[in-house]
Amino acid sequence: MRFVETVHLLPVLDSIFSLFVAFVLGTLIGVERQFRQRSAGLRTNTLVAVGAAAFVDIAQRLAGDAEAVRVISYVVSGIGFLGAGVIMKDGLNVRGLNTAATLWCSAAVGAAAGSDLAVEAVLITVFVLAGNTLLRPVVTWIERIPVNDATTEARIEVRVTTEPASLPRVRRHLIDRLQAAHYPVADIEVTEHSDGTTEVTAVLVSTTVVTVEIEGVMRELAGHPGISHATWESSTLE
Repeated sequence: MRFVETVHLLPVLDSIFSLFVAFVLGTLIGVERQFRQRSAGLRTNTLVAVGAAAFVDIAQRLAGDAEAVRVISYVVSGIGFLGAGVIMKDGLNVRGLNTAATLWCSAAVGAAAGSDLAVEAVLITVFVLAGNTLLRPVVTWIERIPVNDATTEARIEVRVTTEPASLPRVRRHLIDRLQAAHYPVADIEVTEHSDGTTEVTAVLVSTTVVTVEIEGVMRELAGHPGISHATWESSTLE
């Protein structure tokens, strides 16, 4: 009857308080996420907070603060797998990073509550809610600022299409022309297509690009006898 031996009023009340704090604070975070129609909403954030609090509280009751600290480290790493499930890549765009970060913070709220750090858990919740609400107008303002292509670091890829027989000559001309325009080449990728054509992709060294200049280079490349098509693509480095 070990159950009877482990039931003590004060420790049980302490666990109830920790789980209650985690439940309430996780719910507050989840309400904001649910209102924004995020994939991880009310129930998910609440369960993450309660679960983290439960693991830490159990470890603390069984083996003390040292074991609780070890469990917290497992919670921090383990929640990463849950966060990865809400991150989706759509082409060059990545969605769900903010939702995953919020889940991570919900786990921090639960860990603090499970460690009987109720004030700290409340403070974390306040800052999480502030980050997800008060910073939204700032993000909107920044995103509305026109991007200056001349000062933005980006990954630049220049692609030309040619025939297999002309590949060595076209590849050499592509590298020489880009270097002459002060766009050093970091890597060259060659892709063979089913229609018999070959695409040569030059990945430029991380640099700034002037649209007018790079478009001029594309026109010159397109006019080369061995090149049937030339284009370029820019993606922002993060």
